[in-house]
Amino acid sequence: MAIKSIILTLSFVFFFALVNSQQYSDPECAGRRIHIRDLPPQFNLNLLSNCSHYPLSDDFCPYLPNHGLGHKTHNQTRSWFRTDPFMLELIFHRRMLDYPCLTPDPRRADAVFLPYYAGLDSLRYLYDPNHYNSSSQHGLNLFRFLKHRDSPEIWERNRGHDHFFVASRPAWDLSQPLTNDPPVWGTSLLELPEFYNVTVLTFESRAYPWQEVAIPYPTSFHPPNTALLESWVGRVRRSRRTTLMLFAGGGGVSASPNIRRSIRMECDNGTGVGGGDVVNSDGGSYSTLCEFVDCSNGICEHDPIRFMRPMLQATFCLQPPGDTPTRRSTFDGILAGCIPVFFEEQSAKKQYRWHLPEGQYGEFSVFIPKEDVVFKGLRILDVLMGIPRGEVRRMREKVIELIPRVMYRKHGSSLGLRSKKDAFDIAVEGTLERIKSRLQEVSVH
Repeated sequence: MAIKSIILTLSFVFFFALVNSQQYSDPECAGRRIHIRDLPPQFNLNLLSNCSHYPLSDDFCPYLPNHGLGHKTHNQTRSWFRTDPFMLELIFHRRMLDYPCLTPDPRRADAVFLPYYAGLDSLRYLYDPNHYNSSSQHGLNLFRFLKHRDSPEIWERNRGHDHFFVASRPAWDLSQPLTNDPPVWGTSLLELPEFYNVTVLTFESRAYPWQEVAIPYPTSFHPPNTALLESWVGRVRRSRRTTLMLFAGGGGVSASPNIRRSIRMECDNGTGVGGGDVVNSDGGSYSTLCEFVDCSNGICEHDPIRFMRPMLQATFCLQPPGDTPTRRSTFDGILAGCIPVFFEEQSAKKQYRWHLPEGQYGEFSVFIPKEDVVFKGLRILDVLMGIPRGEVRRMREKVIELIPRVMYRKHGSSLGLRSKKDAFDIAVEGTLERIKSRLQEVSVH
């Protein structure tokens, strides 16, 4: 019954938003008007009813409440939720319903949003044995609907160049070559020529295809008003940093050389504690040089208390690549005012150009090539201890300035908080600019 209630609530909110869309005559919406395509529920809401149908995948039913934010971490909180990052499609859909420049007329729209839950739809191809050999079909039913059924002129007007949707998985999970036989891990959604013109917002984009853009993973912090955001920022700024560097994650236990193994060895080899002679940026001393928060087997993913408290006490948060280069932990650390340390440029610098200031990575983060650590014996501690205290303070202040840009505020938030651009606002703004530029290129050619 709880799942049915969630689906019915979202259905009502979606219908209400369409009925009450602002008219396109509003001058403040010039160049910003978005039409939400009315898709059949098989492409979104019906997928939620299958939340426990994939035995090889996590049961995501517990993460559906609060329109994808999940349950609150405790009863008294208004900002912290047990958010699963794979619910971004649902979170984004709900936030789109609050967008101030919706138009019911697609002919007047500057962009068309497809509320297609692409990542959730991929689960049957990724985890259901009955669909392993049909992963090249992922998304084709949506294309057929857009091209040949309800109002195909909306698609044909710009051949999909003005359309966008969210796929809450790394692009690598959705980019299996169509020529793979037998298929390997992943689906071929992003390899379908039918969707080459569509802008797709993902957690992690590949380096070469133009249609993908990476946007931040959702964290557990979703404040509903300015006071709660400012209260958190104040806590971050006041927090005493008694740990030099921290790694929250799993892995690193294999015998083969890799960056996570090097990090764990460095933390375990006797340098982890006893940093009293190392002065921190606040003028005090570190009680711990390296702290490891074991998040193996996903135990931290829906319990932010496990890692946020240690992050608040750390100066640097290590963000090594895992199965793919990017990590949700990057954004958890920024929320805590913990300076990110990257080991691959693909982890952030070549990903989140809308949300993290391009060309200014040295002002808020540290980059250490993983090859220097793994194969050349470079100690991460030596690099971080060599950064002057004044520079560390400046970097932390830059990180704190990024907090509003990488969080997704709660739907229905206060007008005051809406004046601050969050991850959703920046993603929509970037998408509109991208579509405008693309349409200009197409018109020229």
